[in-house]
Amino acid sequence: MGVGRAISVRLDDEADKALRTLESTGLSQSEAIRAALLGEVRHRRRSQELAAEVAALEADEDDREEMLAVADLMEALRASR
Repeated sequence: MGVGRAISVRLDDEADKALRTLESTGLSQSEAIRAALLGEVRHRRRSQELAAEVAALEADEDDREEMLAVADLMEALRASR
């Protein structure tokens, strides 16, 4: 890994506490900030992937019909108890 660009940030109390928590695991400030940034990007990408998957499933009429059939079957089984 090469030398990256330096930045400066102003942390509010919540962000400062989060940074201290990460540092308490043995990470340096720079490592903790990099880990947090990369973790946030992974989280956002995964959220976007899940949203796209949900949209695809909602647009799939065959899947929706199957979901409704399964729900009806489960309700019938529950009602027969």
